[in-house]
Formats: sequence, structure tokens, C-alpha cells
Amino acid sequence: MRIGLFDSGVGGFTVLKKVVELFPNTSFIYLADTARLPYGEKKSNEIMQIAEEISSWFNDQSIDVFLVACNTTNAIALDVIKNKFDIPVFDLIECVSSTIQESRVGVLATPSTVKTKAYTNAILNINPATVVIEQPCPEFVPMIERNNINSNEITDIAIGYLQPLLNQKIESLILGCSHYPLITPLLNEILPSTIKLIDPAEALSLKLKLF
Repeated sequence: MRIGLFDSGVGGFTVLKKVVELFPNTSFIYLADTARLPYGEKKSNEIMQIAEEISSWFNDQSIDVFLVACNTTNAIALDVIKNKFDIPVFDLIECVSSTIQESRVGVLATPSTVKTKAYTNAILNINPATVVIEQPCPEFVPMIERNNINSNEITDIAIGYLQPLLNQKIESLILGCSHYPLITPLLNEILPSTIKLIDPAEALSLKLKLF
């Protein structure tokens, strides 16, 4: 099996890592679109055009399965991607939404992802009683791409993003951008131990394993 996946930069490697753990002998093609990052503040038509271009490129790479490792593209242009392929397409948002069990869920994501309310809609479609609070985090991706993940600056920014979610008494927190697992240690320092951190890549990997 030959699996293709992409993201706007290094974030998708967090998804690739999870999948490689389950499929160690599989061939992978990973495209990091660093020339156009960050995606998280681009307009929807830009994201759709990017999705169209990347899907077309992957169509020439003889892959058997495609993974949408970018939450922003997942939220805005999943239909564009699915329409380009005649192979199975797995996405983060659908995969993780079916696993949510908590009644109050926070989501950290890019501004573009939050604007679509894709996580809220996907979770409520499965369990309408769930309370979902989405928090845009515009500064995370640029800082992570610069490897600025151990500074007081990013700590202060993270506290600012997390406080509204803590005020809403969330029980779990979805890392709704594939870059965000790279700052899991920082988030764990700030969050109470009772709050469950959820990496959508784990749900995607398990669903792929059942495929």
C-alpha cells in the first residue's frame, strides 16, 4: 500500500508518525507546503485552490490511500479533495468526532478552521447534546514553524488561548491543528490533569487500520 498525505508545514509529521507506527512497512509520500504556510488565516477560496493543486499532484503519484493531515484544508475543502480522487480519503475531523465521549469539549484550531465550525458540526451530528467550544489560535503555527516552542512568549499566548476554554469547564481538548501536538508538553503544563488531550491523528490511524 502507498499512502499520500500533506500539510502546510511540519505539522503533518505528527500525523505521519502515528500512521507509521501502525504501518511500519508501508510506503508514504508526504508533501509539506511550506511555501504557502500558514493556511490558518487564508481565505476559503485560497484553501480550495491549494487543495485542488495538491490533489492533482498526488493523483500522479500512484497512491492507494490519501490522508488529509491538515485540519484547515479538511474543514474547508474536503469535498474538493474527495472529488479529485477515486481512492479512499481519510480525514482528521470525521475520524476523531466519532470517538468523542465527553459532554463538554474544547477545540484549539486555526482561525480558518474555527470559522467553519467544522468540529462543532461534526461532533453535534453524532451527539447533539455535546457542548463544543472552539478557540482560534492564530499565533501557534508560525511560532511552531520557527521552533519557538519553549519560550515565555508562547507560554503566555497558550494561557490566553486556553483560559476561555477552562472558564467553560471543558472535559477534553481536541488539538484541531496537526501542528499542535508538537506543543503537547506545554499544554499539559497549563491544563489540569483532569482534562483529556485528544490528538485526531490517533483516531485517523485507527480508522485506517480497520480499512
